Amino acid sequence: MKDSVSSAAILGGGNIGLAIANGLHNSNIFDVSKITITRRHVEQLNEYKEKGFNITSDNKLAVKNSEVIILAVQPRQLNDLLIEIKPELNPEKHLLVSVVSGASIKAIKKLVGDEIKVIRAMPNTAIAIRESMTCLAANSKTDKALEIAERIFSSVGKTIIIDEELMIPATALGACGIAFFMRAIRAASQGGIEIGFHSEEALFIAAQTAKGAATLLLDKKNHPETEVDKVTTPRGCTISGLNQMEHNGFSSALIKGIVTSAEKAAVLYKTE
Repeated sequence: MKDSVSSAAILGGGNIGLAIANGLHNSNIFDVSKITITRRHVEQLNEYKEKGFNITSDNKLAVKNSEVIILAVQPRQLNDLLIEIKPELNPEKHLLVSVVSGASIKAIKKLVGDEIKVIRAMPNTAIAIRESMTCLAANSKTDKALEIAERIFSSVGKTIIIDEELMIPATALGACGIAFFMRAIRAASQGGIEIGFHSEEALFIAAQTAKGAATLLLDKKNHPETEVDKVTTPRGCTISGLNQMEHNGFSSALIKGIVTSAEKAAVLYKTE
C-alpha cells in the first residue's frame, strides 16, 4: 500500500467514532471532505454533515471511497460489518484500523482475508481534543501500515506501540481510564463543595489540578511518588488526607476497577 493516504472512513458513528472524527477534523491530517462517517440513522449525524464530513448509512460506499477504514462499531456488530465490506476491500488500497475491544488481528483477517492490512488501535475519547492516549498493535512492528496508523493517531494525541497481547489491558487502562479519572475529579470537586466552594469553582480547581499533576509527570518523567513527596510534610495536611484515602481503599479500588475492566474487555468480542 502507499506510504501516505488522503481519505478515511469511520464505520460506526457512535461515541468513539465521533470523537475520532472530531480529532481528525481538528488535526488537519485529512481534508474533512475526504472523511466519511457511517451510521444506520444518518439523521443523527447532521451536525457532522454541516462540518463538511461525508455522511452515509452505506458502509460499502464508504469503503469504496476511502483508503483508511476505521472500524468503530460495538464488538457484537463487528463480524457482520466485516462480512458486509469484504467484497469492497482491496489489499493494494485499504488499511483497516480496528478500535473494537477484544477483536484480534487474527480474528479480523479470518473474515476479510490475510492479505488485508489490519492494525489495532485503542484510543480514548480525549481524541476529540487531540489529547488521546492511543495504543497501537500490528503483526509486525516494522509494518508500513503501522507507520501510517502511528502518523494518524500521533496527530490527535500521544501513541505507543505495544504487543497485541496487551491490547485488552490497554483498553482498561487507557480507554476505560478516562472514566476512572473523570470520577476521581468529580469526587475531588464534591469534596471541594463540602469544604466551601461553589460547584463550578470546585470542579474548575479539581480539573486544573488534575491536569497539572498529569503534566508534571509527562514533562518531568518522574514517578508519581517523587511529586507526592514534594507536597507532603511531617504532620502536614496533605499526608493526613492521603493516608485517610488509603485507609478507605482509594488505590485498591482503582486497581480493582482497572483489573475488572480488563477482565470484561476480554470477553466482549466473540468470534462466532
